[in-house]
Amino acid sequence: MDIKLNGVTKRFKSVEALSRVNLHIRDGELFTLLGPSGCGKTTTLRLIAGFYIPDEGKIMFGDREVQEIPTSKRNIGMVFQNYALWPHMTVYKNIAYGLQFKNVPKSEWPRIINENLIKVGLVGYEKRYPGQLSGGQQQRVALARALAINPDVLLLDEPLSNLDAKIRESVRAEIRKLQQSLRITTVYVTHDQEEALTLSDRIGVMCEGKLIQIGTPHDLYEKPATRFVADFIGTNNLVAGTVESVNEDIIVITELGTMRGFSYSTMKPGDKCTVAFRPENVEVYTAQPSSQDNQIHGKIGFASYMGNTLRYEMEHPAGVILKADIKNPLQHEELGWGSDVYFCFPKSAALVIPD
Repeated sequence: MDIKLNGVTKRFKSVEALSRVNLHIRDGELFTLLGPSGCGKTTTLRLIAGFYIPDEGKIMFGDREVQEIPTSKRNIGMVFQNYALWPHMTVYKNIAYGLQFKNVPKSEWPRIINENLIKVGLVGYEKRYPGQLSGGQQQRVALARALAINPDVLLLDEPLSNLDAKIRESVRAEIRKLQQSLRITTVYVTHDQEEALTLSDRIGVMCEGKLIQIGTPHDLYEKPATRFVADFIGTNNLVAGTVESVNEDIIVITELGTMRGFSYSTMKPGDKCTVAFRPENVEVYTAQPSSQDNQIHGKIGFASYMGNTLRYEMEHPAGVILKADIKNPLQHEELGWGSDVYFCFPKSAALVIPD
């Protein structure tokens, strides 16, 4: 089922929560709405679900306009952040809850419920109550309930935010495998960029009620179109500057010195910009190297050992803090705080983003 939002705007009194959003979610894909709290992602999901009616614009399911159609007639499955399970009902009855509203014959319920328990790996839990289940198991019951009605569209609103890190990773993988096997159009809302990168076919990054950029996880990570996207997707070093010249390389003047980089946008001398370079592309030297495209001198202000990575934070005299990641900490002698260092990175790793 294709989903299209054409010029959709939603206001709450004087606040414009969503502003003229245009979006096409393709049939069978897992599309994630990603952004910080208050950016409009949950409002977008609730508009698709039918909980809200847009003030302007159209919402299409395939060739059908649905903005005036109630939720119960849209054939959607919804998984909420807090699971929304009935505590006084067994797993069986929770999953069966939506079937009665779809007028599914009771004789079909055992088969449908068992099929969906198999999908989420909870066969044998039919007689348990939500209070007897772990958070991850409750989330699977909520997912089975959403799938039991055979929806055209599956909507998930921050479904893993209440789980601890280990369980979240496991359930995340299960959701992705299940979605790929069913090929059901899925809209997923999260503020967790790692979750979005791992799960999604495509991601829409939102900020202040607007869709800033849409792309595959790879495109958003490697080709952020704005400083906001570069800052929100993964970890980035961001340095403001002004374009000095544009030839084979783009030369940028910054408060940290001159930098060389490249851009996916058309740039010209005098343009304000941001140079973005990721910590994993930075090499750390204790003496100035003879040849590197970009070199920044400063002192180690902090070191974080994270098992497979050692992250250094360098303090520059201009007051800017930069990050560098050492990927093989066991083969590296850790530098002490206050050590003089040079952070170096190639021009191919320095993305120049127009402001």
